[in-house]
Amino acid sequence: MTESRLRRLEEFGQSIWYDNIRRGILRSGELARLVEEDGISGVTSNPSIFEKAVGNSTDYDEAIRRAVARGAGVAELYEELVLEDIRLAADILRPVHEATAGRDGYVSVEVAPALAHDATGTVAQARELFRQVGRPNVMIKVPATPEGYEAIRSLTADGINVNATLIFSGSQYEGVVEAYLRGLEERRRRGEGAPQRITSVASVFVSRMDTAVDRVLTARDDAEGRGLLGRAAIANAKLIYQRFRELFASKRFQALGARVQRPLWASTSTKNPAYRDVRYVEELIGPHTVNTLPPETIAAFRDHGEVRPTLEEDLDRARRTVERLRGLGIDLETVGEQLLAEGVRSFQASFDQLWATLREKGGAA
Repeated sequence: MTESRLRRLEEFGQSIWYDNIRRGILRSGELARLVEEDGISGVTSNPSIFEKAVGNSTDYDEAIRRAVARGAGVAELYEELVLEDIRLAADILRPVHEATAGRDGYVSVEVAPALAHDATGTVAQARELFRQVGRPNVMIKVPATPEGYEAIRSLTADGINVNATLIFSGSQYEGVVEAYLRGLEERRRRGEGAPQRITSVASVFVSRMDTAVDRVLTARDDAEGRGLLGRAAIANAKLIYQRFRELFASKRFQALGARVQRPLWASTSTKNPAYRDVRYVEELIGPHTVNTLPPETIAAFRDHGEVRPTLEEDLDRARRTVERLRGLGIDLETVGEQLLAEGVRSFQASFDQLWATLREKGGAA
């Protein structure tokens, strides 16, 4: 049997997580097969994924009927379905978590999008989610808003694994890293547990950056703009990775004796059909990283992905790309702020739709 291309990414220090969750793939053995055959070593979820899972399948119908029959309302129903999926995935991934000494084997679950600008509410819900799941290999997803930074600091100090999400720009990334470092420092001051047992990732969204920037460049309809199409996202990610290397080589971090907070490449399916369907995997391969892939990108890379270390190639070109975009009035920091706001709104819309679906399927009040 030929070795999976996905598994070969491990040779270059990159972990692959599955950007999908649905009860059917957990109970059918599909996730377990992905772990065994392709080396998948984690699972990520978000409100959009859960909304599609519940709304576009019959996997949950029986559980919904049983819960409603005993009087469960929508809030209880949502909590029950989500927590059950997270526990099932965490149990499947537990051997990976143990084999990697806690580096991998995580399943991520998001706090409610409505809490994106509420640090106190985020911390309270994250602590409760962590307690209710009751598994060591769960990560709580917190968005990279200013309030999210404060929540990340507090949760890291509590010893809770955090997946900092919806990162689009360099400044957002640095805000997340600062929050992680401050949390570790606070935990050390408290004398509470070994910092190397805490695991965190910083989820940098990739393809959405190209979608947003390409829209502006296409509207310009000139040679300069056309020459930069499809280049913003990879350039942005590569420069963020360089900042990762600098920050985690610092004396400040080294003194903590903790795990690095790995960059995680999210939003890695190709939105533009004119682009190679695995470009956001192939061009971002490097050590101390995670790439989280949806099912279609898993299949595509398994079929024709090229594996080689690429994350530190063409760094000068990446810098020139960002400078040329700025020269055209496109500042990636500004674009990143817009995309963060859009991401929070999109997840809230999915969350609202999920609740509507639960009402429809269960007739719950």
